Amino acid sequence: MVHSRIEIGTDAARRRRGAAFMVSFAALVSGCAVGPNFHRPAAPTSAYTAQPVAAPTSTFRGPAGGAQQLAQGADVTGDWWTLYGSPELDAIMQRALKSNSDLAAAKAALKVAHQTYLAQLGVFLPTVDLAANSSRNKGSEFLSPPLNANTFQYGLQTAEVDVGYTLDVFGGLRRQTEGVKAQEDQQRFETEAVYLTLTSNVVSAALQEASLRQQLAAQQRIIAIETDILHVMSHQREAGQIAGRDLLAQDAALAQAQQALPPLRKQLDQEQDLLAFLTGTTDGDYAQPGVDLAALKLPADLPVSLPSKLVEQRPDIRQAEANLHAASAGVGVAIAARLPQISLNASVGGASSNWASLLSSSNLAWSYGAGLAQPIFEGGALYHRQKAAEAALDQAKEQYRSAVLAAFQNVADTLKALRADADALDAAAYAQSTADKNLDIVRRQLAAGQVTGLDVLNAEQAARQAEQALVQAEAARYTDTAALFVALGGGWWNRTQ
Repeated sequence: MVHSRIEIGTDAARRRRGAAFMVSFAALVSGCAVGPNFHRPAAPTSAYTAQPVAAPTSTFRGPAGGAQQLAQGADVTGDWWTLYGSPELDAIMQRALKSNSDLAAAKAALKVAHQTYLAQLGVFLPTVDLAANSSRNKGSEFLSPPLNANTFQYGLQTAEVDVGYTLDVFGGLRRQTEGVKAQEDQQRFETEAVYLTLTSNVVSAALQEASLRQQLAAQQRIIAIETDILHVMSHQREAGQIAGRDLLAQDAALAQAQQALPPLRKQLDQEQDLLAFLTGTTDGDYAQPGVDLAALKLPADLPVSLPSKLVEQRPDIRQAEANLHAASAGVGVAIAARLPQISLNASVGGASSNWASLLSSSNLAWSYGAGLAQPIFEGGALYHRQKAAEAALDQAKEQYRSAVLAAFQNVADTLKALRADADALDAAAYAQSTADKNLDIVRRQLAAGQVTGLDVLNAEQAARQAEQALVQAEAARYTDTAALFVALGGGWWNRTQ
């Protein structure tokens, strides 16, 4: 803001001319703002995939099996994780939403952005400043007395009110405020993205932790079976029924089964540590019951948002859009910086040797005026700042386009993964069913004396391995179902908060 003090005469004609001057400048504020006007990019009309994706259907009779219907254009619920019907998962999620530090930090950052925007709105209002001073002084007797009284020692009391107002003739302040508001929107959608990432990570970690617990248990049973087989073969070797290399081969098989156990334990520990972090605590204080895969419900009705709606739902796209808006406003700010800046100001105050007579008519002083500042030579800085702002706008356009393309890829990948998960689950279920049937046959053959106990152990080992693969396939279908809700934006617009 530029303040200019111009002494105006006290006659009525000059006061009228000054008032008319201020009004005429104020009228310019309603003019157009320089720079491009922001318009939301057109919504895409292309499909997610080149060919329609068939609804994922599985014939598996377990909780993860069954058909899932793809409801085109259906809305996404704000608390989509409750569709799994798991009180344990709901409890973990509520704890994470309440105590996660990253989410709390994002909310605080949003408050900062909002307060910054409210502060920016002050540029459209006049500034009013009050100054008051009191002093005791002695002037040099070599000079004339500083006051109209013939005294060199005196007290001086002064008070003044200054009012200033910058005319936004070319819209620079409006563009600046537009950019600050866009930055607030950007932070708002960044907060939504943090929320979505948190809920996605909680569901993924909880499902993975449940899967690893079952895989670990199955691996331990496999190790027990391999150990039993080794004991049987040791007796056979002592009896001369098998060669030593057969015993060594089984010993190696047991070692391989045992070797697979530590990585599973490591992964399980890491998932539990991750859940502790996501819920705002440490592993030592985390005591939340885990999710039971067998008790989960597979969401049967899956929404598939229209492509034109996806750009409104995805927080990352909305964040990129807000960034594009801020960059657009930045061009206007840079252009306005090269144009004249006009300000109005007025002041009224008084000076006296005592406070009692400070505001008497003879001690009052006032002034009002206008100021204009026009950059003449800045070494090309203002020009290049405008060019930099225009390049930043081009960059924001490409970043927005990239965000949209990535979102479409995300949805397409998830839809195809759900179809593949259903097929993989059927294959794993068939493999386990076949392994269980084979185990049942071998057990009956053992009772009839047709096979040995070693054959039973081998059949049981194959059944446990098939069980382990089935657990992984179930967890993958649950996890990719959650990934679809996340890919569609997570339903933040339907939350009550």
